Amino acid sequence: MADLASSEFILGGQRSGKSRRAEMLARDWLAQSAQRRAVMVATGQPWDDEMRRRIQRHQQDRAQRVPAMATVEEPLQLAQAIAQHSRADTLVVVDCLTLWLTNLLMPAQSLKENQASAPNVQGEFATLSIAISGAAGPLVLVGNEIGLGVIPMGRETRAFVDALGHLNQSVAQACERVTFMAAGLPLTLKGLP
Repeated sequence: MADLASSEFILGGQRSGKSRRAEMLARDWLAQSAQRRAVMVATGQPWDDEMRRRIQRHQQDRAQRVPAMATVEEPLQLAQAIAQHSRADTLVVVDCLTLWLTNLLMPAQSLKENQASAPNVQGEFATLSIAISGAAGPLVLVGNEIGLGVIPMGRETRAFVDALGHLNQSVAQACERVTFMAAGLPLTLKGLP
């Protein structure tokens, strides 16, 4: 595993190994000193039975891989959660930015009012970038890259893909390292591997 950057953005497709990489960084961080802590800021919400099962599976897997990592749930106030939990002796993992954006844009009606909601979303992105830059300890953020395929059908879906692309660019700019995951393999896009 690579040396820990002060901030790392890990992005990739679904089941690409993003969360596992973040967990392994946390495991390695914790192994270096008994005084170190790691906190997972989870943004997912159990909207339905399938999502409840998915969250439960993630919790169980994480408990096995990194039993010493605490978990806090924060679906909306992400910048505040980073500021609250970030300390020099604490690694903060945010999983995931894509669900955070989904939470911000829910209900879907806000996507239809794209012009009215865009300034608020851009403001949230700016606030998040400030939180990343101001983090007192190491920070790992996980997000999806969904813009590699065809242009999606439907105005709302296109608006979401556009918003996620802007979020990913903003976070990538704010982070010291950016890692793209594919098939469980990391590719460093920014910073030292």
